[in-house]
Amino acid sequence: MYVSFFGLNEKPFSITPDPRYLFLSERHAEALAHLLYGIKEAGGFIQLTGEVGTGKTTIVRSLLAQAPENAELALIFNPRMTAPEFLLTLCEELGIGVPDAAAGSLKDLVDILNAYLLRAHAAGQRVVLVVDEAQNLEPEVLEQVRLLTNLETNTQKLLQIILIGQPELRELLERSELRQLAQRVTGRYHLDPLSAPETAAYVRHRLRVAGATTEIFSRGALRKIHRLSGGVPRVINILCDRALLGGYSLDRHRITSALVRQAAREVFGWRPRRGWVIWPAAAALVLLTATALALWRLGPVAWQPAPAASRIIKPAVQPDAPAPRPVKIKPTLAALLDRYTRQTSRQAAYAKLFGLWNLRYVGGDPGSGTGPCAQAAQHGLACLKSHGSLGQLRLYNRPAILRLIGSRGHRYEVLMTGLDHAHALLALGPTPQRVSIAALSRDWMGHYVLLWRPVGGRVRTLLQGMSGARVRWLRESLERVEGIRDKQPPSDVYDARLTRLVRRFQHAHGLTVDGIAGIKTQLALSGALAEPGTPILSRHGQGG
Repeated sequence: MYVSFFGLNEKPFSITPDPRYLFLSERHAEALAHLLYGIKEAGGFIQLTGEVGTGKTTIVRSLLAQAPENAELALIFNPRMTAPEFLLTLCEELGIGVPDAAAGSLKDLVDILNAYLLRAHAAGQRVVLVVDEAQNLEPEVLEQVRLLTNLETNTQKLLQIILIGQPELRELLERSELRQLAQRVTGRYHLDPLSAPETAAYVRHRLRVAGATTEIFSRGALRKIHRLSGGVPRVINILCDRALLGGYSLDRHRITSALVRQAAREVFGWRPRRGWVIWPAAAALVLLTATALALWRLGPVAWQPAPAASRIIKPAVQPDAPAPRPVKIKPTLAALLDRYTRQTSRQAAYAKLFGLWNLRYVGGDPGSGTGPCAQAAQHGLACLKSHGSLGQLRLYNRPAILRLIGSRGHRYEVLMTGLDHAHALLALGPTPQRVSIAALSRDWMGHYVLLWRPVGGRVRTLLQGMSGARVRWLRESLERVEGIRDKQPPSDVYDARLTRLVRRFQHAHGLTVDGIAGIKTQLALSGALAEPGTPILSRHGQGG
């Protein structure tokens, strides 16, 4: 409703987690860094706590997206279960087959887990258990979780455990019967609400991601938002969304503190007093949104209407009326991932990517010299693993493997073979599946892998003063892109004129304008050329 009024591309303050809007305060970034360190290094428990709505789910999704390739993460979102059920769920998350006879036996389940962890350790894999809402764990289940840390070799633990929950988790671990577990917690991090400067930065960040080019909220409005929300991101989102709607209804392009105050009256249902933080109403509100988030995590639910108490009278059908055309409902991205889960493994994704380059991929360990990048190099291709945006991938114009994080925390490796301004093509099933960018962005945190063919088969930064065949390719390629027809043979010297061409290309494509042709500039230029025989995302290079 108000999106176009404020010059936005979409609503910026949705309460559902969207990786495009990831904002890490200093404390959030510190917590994420320590969680990532905990995945890479062995030993003990890591505990992360925070009030409802402070960003714990955001941290978990960021952790999943940035986990190293040799890390296998098992996530348990609803740990309210018995000890055998907990161990059985852990086995299911790791894909371990459990015989029916062992399903109820703690000893058998632990033995099965231990055997699996030893195999993973021998293969160089790190296994990490992440338990969300861990404050719901029963003490006897927590004790069983502690015993899992006894599974070890002579040099390191076989299982790293991360407990994430509300502040009640800290109280739970302070119980005397759980002191042995508390002693094994090697890192404790609590997510505090955002400060006033962080709240302002958070609001501006989300607006910029949504396409804002001007300051929509006044400084007074941002201060008011912090006071009324207490710095809780979820409450900030609700207040800002309602304030933007109020501005739209009053035809005001600038959100003032008065508009925020009016939004608070409508959201919380009562008139806030100056300087108060509306914690009781805010707590009720975030409880409702937490329930909505829990339903969102469970995925699409087919709601069935209750049967009518009285007989349904069907309207008469005209004999000459044409039969209604069947409506074809497109499956959601979550449904596609569930349907084609076997095609979303790392091996399957690389096999498809190599196939686009008419190559055969042979599985190998990334660190052993036989991994996908090493295999690509044998055929003159370069492998780029990075974090970025869909806009960046449009610029590079090469098919890419995207790491998606499903609603239940599962990781999927999916090959994107096409991209336009509104949709992406994913290699799922017998034919590519067309999904909206909005749906894709909710599950993609920015991690991608692509292949491209650099000149000479090896990536080398080119800059003024250099000469050779790579420089000649750079000049010829830039002239082709700009439509320059030079009667003179192309020079192979990186001179001032070539520097100007590079800078002009960088400026036109949103790259760092430094006149140096690094990997990003060369890759973008290669994508713009869209040479025959090389796979691309779009014939127009920019998703047109």
